[in-house]
Amino acid sequence: MTNSEPDLLIRFADSTDLLSIVEIYNQAIRSKRATADLDEYSLTNRVEWFESFDREKYPLYIIEYKGDVVGYCSLSPYRKGRRAMSTVAEVSYYLDYSYHGKNIGSSLLQYVISDCKRIGINTLLAILLDINNTSVGLLEKFNFEKWGYFPNIADIEGVKCGQFVYGLKVGE
Repeated sequence: MTNSEPDLLIRFADSTDLLSIVEIYNQAIRSKRATADLDEYSLTNRVEWFESFDREKYPLYIIEYKGDVVGYCSLSPYRKGRRAMSTVAEVSYYLDYSYHGKNIGSSLLQYVISDCKRIGINTLLAILLDINNTSVGLLEKFNFEKWGYFPNIADIEGVKCGQFVYGLKVGE
């Protein structure tokens, strides 16, 4: 897997990436804007999560910039076990905060969307906090539409916020 940008490489995650993934996700937790998780993760308690990904159906992608892991994106089953939903995936992505605003997230999301045909996904759902304006902008840039809203369901240390569901049809 490669990308058209010479300094960027998009590939499937391997076990050597887990520490970087945990560090990037913990940044998102500390931001209090990008996830409803409140407690940071250790390497140990992310192993089972990491091992749940399958590059043939629900991949975990890594994006490198000049050889450093700077972000990741995962596709997860939506309503796991319900065969009628087998072509729907939840997309989640996180970038190291020092690489925001450099179009790296756009490159990653574009790649993942284009890989959906290979893995048989025709609908992507993104579930995010309504205070995550950066992700809202990225999703709308790629023609995701707001398909749902749950008002004030998250309490992030006393700050109430809602959750959006954005969707994109990527193929039939």
